[in-house]
Amino acid sequence: MDIGTISLILLVGMLVLLAIGMPLGFASGFLAVMVLFLKFGPDLLLGNFGTGPLNILAQRIYGLCTDYVVISVPLFIFMACLLERSGIARDMYTSLNVWLSRTRGGIAIVTAIMAIVMAAMSGIIGGEVVLLGLVALPQMLRLGYNQNLAIGTICASGSLGTMIPPSIVLIMYGLVTETSIQALFKAAFLPGFILASLYIVYIIVRTRLHPEEAPLPEGGDDISLADKIKALPGLLAPLFVVFVVLGSIYGGITGITEAAGMGAVAVLVLIIIRGEFSWMLCKDALMRTFKSTGTIIWVTFGATALAGAYTIAGGPTYVANMIVGLDMPTMGVLLMMMVIFLFLGCVMDWVGIVLLVMPVFLPIVLKLPVAELGLTGGLALAPSFVAVWFGILFCVNMQVSFLSPPFGPAAFYLKSVAPAHITLPDIFRGFLPFIAIQIVVLALVLLVPEVTMQLR
Repeated sequence: MDIGTISLILLVGMLVLLAIGMPLGFASGFLAVMVLFLKFGPDLLLGNFGTGPLNILAQRIYGLCTDYVVISVPLFIFMACLLERSGIARDMYTSLNVWLSRTRGGIAIVTAIMAIVMAAMSGIIGGEVVLLGLVALPQMLRLGYNQNLAIGTICASGSLGTMIPPSIVLIMYGLVTETSIQALFKAAFLPGFILASLYIVYIIVRTRLHPEEAPLPEGGDDISLADKIKALPGLLAPLFVVFVVLGSIYGGITGITEAAGMGAVAVLVLIIIRGEFSWMLCKDALMRTFKSTGTIIWVTFGATALAGAYTIAGGPTYVANMIVGLDMPTMGVLLMMMVIFLFLGCVMDWVGIVLLVMPVFLPIVLKLPVAELGLTGGLALAPSFVAVWFGILFCVNMQVSFLSPPFGPAAFYLKSVAPAHITLPDIFRGFLPFIAIQIVVLALVLLVPEVTMQLR
C-alpha cells in the first residue's frame, strides 16, 4: 500500500481510537503494527535473524527507555509529590501572602509567584494545579475575588512547569530529538519568565481597572514590618530547593539526572527537618510517582513505536515532500505547524505529540531557509540552535494545550478539587484571557527567535 493511503488510514484510525476512549499508548502501539502490516505484509514483519521492522521498533523503544536522562522524569515527579504532601508549599504561600496583603489582587499575585517557584522546583504541572486549587482557590473565593480571575490565575500559573526549567516537556523533547537539554533549559528561561511576568502584569492591570474583582482583605493594615520579617523563613526552603536544582544545572556542576536526584533528596531532608516525615507520606508520594511515570512510559512505548513504524514506511519523507510541494515561505510552514500543534493539543497529551510529531516536523524545520526569519550570526543559523528554538516554540504551544477546551488537562485537575458549584464551562471561561497571553508569547518567540538566545 502506498504511504499516502497509509497516512490517511493512520490519521482516521488515531481519531477514531481516541474518540472511543482507547488510551493513547495502546492506540499508538496498535496503529504502529497496522502501519507495518499495510506497508510490508505479514511475511516481512519479523524478517530474518531479528532484522525485521518489528525488531527494529523494539530496539528503538529499548534505546529511548534506557537513556540515562529518563531517570530524571520519575525523580522530578517524586519531588513534586513530596512537595504536594508537605507543608513547604503552604508555608511559602502564607509568607508571600503576608508581604502582599495590602496589594490590590495580592492573593492572585501570590498564587502566580508560588506557581513560578514550584515550577522551578519540580517542572510538574498536575500537582501544582491541584495544590493551588486546594490552597489558593478557597481563600480567593472567600475574599470575594472574581471567580474567572481566580480560576484562570491558578490554572495558567500552575501550567508554567511546561516552560520553566526543569521542565519534563523539555526533557522529553531533548531525548526524542537528541537536542542538548541544558541548552533547552537556558533557552526557555527568558520566554518562561516573560510569560509568567505577563500573567502578573495582567492581574495587576485587571484588578486596578476593576477593583471589585479583588477586594482588599480586612485587617491587612495590622501587619507590620516585623510580621513580614517573621514570615521570611517560609520562603527559605523553596528557594533552597530551586538553588539546588537549577544552580547545579546552570552552574555546570551536575547533569539533569543528578540535579533531579539532589532535588528529591533535598526535599526529603527538609521534610524530615520540619518534622513532617512519615512512612505514609513517603508511600503516597511513591505510589503517585509510579502511576504518573507508568502513564508516561506506556505512552512512550506506543508513540515511539508508531513514530518508528511511520518512519520505516517512509512517512516523514512523504510529509516533507508534501509540505515543500505547497511552495510556502518559511514563516508559512512554521505557522502551519503551530496550528497543527494547537489542534493536536486540544485532543492529545503532550507526550504523544512530542513522540509522534517531532520526528516528522523537526527534520523539515532544519531544512528550511531560516535566514528568512531574520536571524543573524553563525550561532543563530546553526541546526543545533534551530532545534532548540523550535523546542521552545513547541513548549509554548503545550502551554496553550493545557488550557484548551475540550480536553485541557488543567481544567480537569482543578475540577477535581474545586467546589461543586464551579463547572467545567466556568473553568474554561476563566482561561480565555490567559490563552490570549500565551498566544502573544508564542508569536513573540516565533517572530523574535533571539529571545531564546540570551543565556547561550
